[in-house]
Amino acid sequence: MGNQTRSSAQPGAFPPTRWSLVLAARQKPSPASAEALEAVCRAYWYPLYAYVRRCGNSPHDAQDLTQEFFRLLLEKRWLDQADRDKGRLRTFLITALKHFMAKEWRRQTAQKRGGGHDCIPMDTEFAESRYAADPVASSAADEVFDRQWALTLLERAMARLEGEFAVKKTAVETVTFMREKDGTWKAAGYFIK
Repeated sequence: MGNQTRSSAQPGAFPPTRWSLVLAARQKPSPASAEALEAVCRAYWYPLYAYVRRCGNSPHDAQDLTQEFFRLLLEKRWLDQADRDKGRLRTFLITALKHFMAKEWRRQTAQKRGGGHDCIPMDTEFAESRYAADPVASSAADEVFDRQWALTLLERAMARLEGEFAVKKTAVETVTFMREKDGTWKAAGYFIK
């Protein structure tokens, strides 16, 4: 999950949300809807966590806040309110998170991680080490969220491509994005057999 790239696309430009996945996640409880919901949560967890950290919260408080946000997102079915005609899912989620954090701050009570509810397990130690190594320490929380969301999309796309190419038996030309030691990204093309 550490890969990002320089792209010819404008900074801040993201591919569209997979609304079919969001729609599947909003269906009546079933194995397919649970899988879609988990995919949505996993895709957005770290960018939202990074936003909460950038707002000045400690690692533990950020984990608590992010986990509680997702608990409420699932319990209250907030995704049912997301509307592709009104904007991007990431905008909906960051706005919902900001409202949630404002309410939490006003109440000044924190619920312990999990709170007795089933949670989607997240690698919080990896998230914190990734956050600590992030070279954009002086960036605003909104910029960190946008950047981390872009990185998450790239990482998921690369993992998906790797999986697709692993099952192919013929050589296919591909492009791989690699992170340099200085934090910049480069693209390298080669053939996979």
